[in-house]
Amino acid sequence: MSKLLKNTITLTLVLIISSCSTDNSGEIETGPKTIYEILASEVNYTTLTNALEITGLDDVLNGNETYTLYAPSNSAFSLFLSSQGLNSLNDVPVNDLKKLLLNHVMVDAMLYRDFKTGYYETAASFINGGNMRNISMHVKQVNMVVTLNGSSMITQGNVVAANGIIHTVDNIIPLPSVVTFIQADPNLNNLLSAVTRADLTTDFVTILNSNISENTLAPFTVFAPENKAFTDLLLELGVQEFSDIDEPTLNATLTYHVISKTNAQSASLSDNLELNTLGGVITANVTGGATLTDGNNRISKITAVDVQANNGIIHIIDKVILPN
Repeated sequence: MSKLLKNTITLTLVLIISSCSTDNSGEIETGPKTIYEILASEVNYTTLTNALEITGLDDVLNGNETYTLYAPSNSAFSLFLSSQGLNSLNDVPVNDLKKLLLNHVMVDAMLYRDFKTGYYETAASFINGGNMRNISMHVKQVNMVVTLNGSSMITQGNVVAANGIIHTVDNIIPLPSVVTFIQADPNLNNLLSAVTRADLTTDFVTILNSNISENTLAPFTVFAPENKAFTDLLLELGVQEFSDIDEPTLNATLTYHVISKTNAQSASLSDNLELNTLGGVITANVTGGATLTDGNNRISKITAVDVQANNGIIHIIDKVILPN
């Protein structure tokens, strides 16, 4: 066999192996097709394609702007419709369907290898009182397994389009409530344990999970203590276990972390600003860094801001606020 023929065979094998690769850590070359064109050419995305056409988002994903799309398969849509008691996409109001789809879109391209645990902005919007913010998404990446809002997982990544990236997801990503992020964010595990304690006389989960149209208390502003804040609280109170905190104290404490009927963005905070929580008044300050002061003159630093849900907003704090 000639050296030229050997080299030709070797090159052919390399090209075949490269074209078959679907590893999430690499890229799949798809040519010049747009995100929409790729979806429209795949039998696994017929429901998604139909949804995009119904809402007019097919034109958006067929344009020149760059996006990352989390693409639910046909089976993911079937599971979603069944769980909602719906027969088809036609049973979903067009505006609701559009907002749901935009919750699967991020501006700019994000390769699978670049995901890190944290919060990202989607293209869906929360509008309240004339103010608009992009709804957040919590991404958790552990050992190169990526989950979104604690409910959906990327099953195939890095389909590269002319105008962005497609990642296939196994479930529809619902519009998040405040509770969605408390459940999805590992840094809020202790808060989740607190609000779900069986003996609580207030059902915080149901309240904070409700839509604005369902509950006159919504939207909510939640000051969410990170895990270490609860560990420090045990030391401060001189108790060994979380269960050692009596129910009245825990219930009252949690109420001081919620403001009702308000989606208070960080930009609205100012020095000596009194905030009326469900439990009582606390004071915000911003000079030298945003903080909250409770009635005991204990100061909590705000360590992360403006995690936007569909029924409110979360700011993460480093110390639990205590009742007077």
